[in-house]
Amino acid sequence: MDLQRLYSYTRRAVADYNMIQDQDMIGIACSGGKDSIALALALKGLERFYPHPFKIKAYTVSIGFPDMDFSKLADFFKEKNIPYQVIDTQIKEIVFDVKKESNPCALCATLRKGALYKAMKEDGCNKAALGHHREDVVDTFLLSLLYEGRLHTFQPITDLSDIGLTVIRPLIYCPEKEIIDFKNRYQIPILHNTCPEDGYTKRQEMDDLLRSLNKKDHLTTTRILTAIQESGIDGWHPGVNYRTQKREK
Repeated sequence: MDLQRLYSYTRRAVADYNMIQDQDMIGIACSGGKDSIALALALKGLERFYPHPFKIKAYTVSIGFPDMDFSKLADFFKEKNIPYQVIDTQIKEIVFDVKKESNPCALCATLRKGALYKAMKEDGCNKAALGHHREDVVDTFLLSLLYEGRLHTFQPITDLSDIGLTVIRPLIYCPEKEIIDFKNRYQIPILHNTCPEDGYTKRQEMDDLLRSLNKKDHLTTTRILTAIQESGIDGWHPGVNYRTQKREK
C-alpha cells in the first residue's frame, strides 16, 4: 500500500462518518505500533488537502517500563513534521507494584486513556483519533457475538461528553494486511511492547478465526463489515450524522 491508497481509505471513512470539522484539533493516540503510526501519517497527509482545515498532534503514553525507548519514534515524527509528545506516567508502578493486579490489562488501559485524554485536553484538542483498522472492527463484532450473544462493535465516532472529547477512528476501512505492507514499504520504526502481560487474548483468538475464514473466502471480512453497516447497529450507517441526531433529540 502506498501513501495515496492510505489517504483514500482514510478520506472515505472521514467523509462517510463526518469525522472532521473546521478548526478541529485532533490528538492522535500513538502506541508506536504500525496502526497508530499509519494513522498519524494518514492524517498528516489529509491535513494538507482536506477542505475542512484541522491540526494534529501525536501522543504516546509511557507507562513506566525502564527499557522503553521513544527516541526513534520522536525522530521519525520530527522528520514528518508531526508534533509529538511522550506522556510520562507511573502506571507500571501502580498496576504491578502497588495493586499487584492479577489481571492488569483493564486497569492499565483505563489509566492510559485517562492520562492520554488529560494531555490532549490540556493542549486544546477536541478530537482523539484511534488507529483501529477494518479487522479490529470485525474482531470486536465477533467477540460480542460469540462471547456476549449480542450484535455490537465500537462506533466510528464516540462522543465522550463528560470530558469534552470526540473519539474518531479514521482507519476503519483500511485492511490490516495493507497496513503491514505500508509499514514494510516505508520502513516505519515500530515501538515494540515490553509489557510482560502482552500475549494471547480472546481478541487474538478472533483474529485467528477471521484469518482462517478469509483463507476459504477472501471476501469474508468485507462482507461482515458490510453487514455491520447495514445491521442497524448504532452509529454505523454511512452518511448519517449521528452526533447531530443526538443533539436534536
